Formats: sequence, C-alpha cells, structure tokens
Amino acid sequence: MVNMLTPALLYFHAVAQEGTLTEAAEKLHVSASAISRQINKLESSLGTPLFNRHARGVELTEAGRLLLAYVRRAEAEGAAVREELLVSMQRKTRTLRVACAEGFARVWVPAAIANFSRQHDDVEFHLDVVSSSEGTRRVAEGEADVAAVFSLGPQSRVTVEHPMPTPVAFALVAPGHPLAAQPRATLQDLCRYKLAITAPGSSQRELLDLAMQIEGLTPSITLQSDHINPVIQFARSGVGVSLVSGLSLDRRDREDLVAVNIDHPVLRQRQGQVQTMTGRTQPAILTAFVDALIDALELFA
Repeated sequence: MVNMLTPALLYFHAVAQEGTLTEAAEKLHVSASAISRQINKLESSLGTPLFNRHARGVELTEAGRLLLAYVRRAEAEGAAVREELLVSMQRKTRTLRVACAEGFARVWVPAAIANFSRQHDDVEFHLDVVSSSEGTRRVAEGEADVAAVFSLGPQSRVTVEHPMPTPVAFALVAPGHPLAAQPRATLQDLCRYKLAITAPGSSQRELLDLAMQIEGLTPSITLQSDHINPVIQFARSGVGVSLVSGLSLDRRDREDLVAVNIDHPVLRQRQGQVQTMTGRTQPAILTAFVDALIDALELFA
C-alpha cells in the first residue's frame, strides 16, 4: 500500500512508535543514519526538537507529540483518500474499522451494522470487541475509524460524536426469583443473592465496587466474566442475579427474564459514547455510519 507521508514524516512516525532509531530502521529496512538525517532536517525546518535523546532510546517532546497527532490524522485521511480512489476506479469494497466495548457488542453495534449494510452493499466491517480504554486508544491513534465505548469522565484524546447515559441499570433475574416481584432493587438486595457481573477492569464492575464500598457492603460474586453472555445465562439459570445494562439485552432476554431497576446514584455515573479521531476529515461513508450508530443507540438505550 502506498504511504502518502513524506519520508521525513514516515521516519519520524516509525521512531515515535518503536522508541529507538535502530528498531525503526529495522522496521523500515533502511539505515539508522538515514533516519537520523531525515529527523535532524525535520527538526531544523520546524525549529524545535521532536525527541529527547537518552541512552536507551528517545522520548517525544511536547512538539513531537503534537506532530505525532498530526501524522496519525494524515495517515487516516490518506488511507481514506486511497480507498475512495479505488472505489471510484474499481468499485472496490470499502472497509470500516469499528471498536466497541463488550456491553455494546451483543446487540446494539451488530444491529447498527446489519441495518447499515442493507443500504450499503459496498461496505464491509472489521469489528473488534475490546475494553473501553482500548477502543478510545485505537480511535485516537488511527487504528479504528469509530468506537462505541463506556466512559466515566470527559475525553480529551478523541471527539465524542454522541454521549448518552448508559447506567448499570438492572438486576436481571429469572421469573421465579424473589427479586422478580419487586419494582426496584437496592444494593442490600443484591447482597442477599449470588451475583454474576463483568470482570474487574470494566466500567460496570468499577461502579459496582465503588457503590458497595460507599455503602459498606460485600456482595457474593459467584461469576465474573469478560463476556456478557455467561453473565446473562447465569440469570436465566435461576441460580442468582446478573448485573446488566439495557444495551446488552436482546428481545429473548426481555421476554424470558425480568429486569429489575437498581436504585443507586453511583451506578448512573456512566456514559455510552460514539468516538472518532479528533481533527480528522471524515469520509462520507464514515459520517453516515456514525449517524447510523447514534440512531441505533437512541433506539436501544
């Protein structure tokens, strides 16, 4: 694939990624001295150092970090231009790279992709289910076109196209469970039963642990999983209670199980976000898909 960056920017990017001139030279199959000359010229033309040199390698200066952000945007836009050219010349299928958190992957994002595909035969998707922090990183660094993730605070590395409250809202139980007859559940209620929840590192787990700590409670966590399906199946078994958000529930879940509202302010301190790269000029097809994601989020939330 043709890279549209100048050699100096290409070498700069490689050194920033690898951390040493030697490793960047090996990656690009050029000499370290050639890379060093290009970077020296680049620093001279910009009038500022881009790296701090030390015995173990290099570190980006503040100017270097600003230039790296520009290079990532330029690479993303260059890739989009190349793809648009191929589409116009060869009727080539375009690819959108999507990253999403586990809670969005079971229903909402696949539904948005399916609906979008009905109207766009020339688009294919590459979907990676990752942690929210990893999804944000991939968008910020140009490794994904768009991310659907959870956030517990403001974002500075990406553009939030759409925020929406996505609380850890429900105690999910089988119809015969004692909580099924209650209009809402408290944290004290949850502590009376075996609990299934996502594993440490998820925003859901972080909020539950904080809420329990504030109330001085210790839940009986029987199942913790990186995936939402085992958590929901735990509720379906009737053994105990599963903690979920509405975005994770499909039609069968809503018909077969009972979702009891949980009443605690800490569990409401979470947003779902559609994120894109800051400063990037979006291809029209990406803008259309972002709009489709937002429409689907508002439908499922």
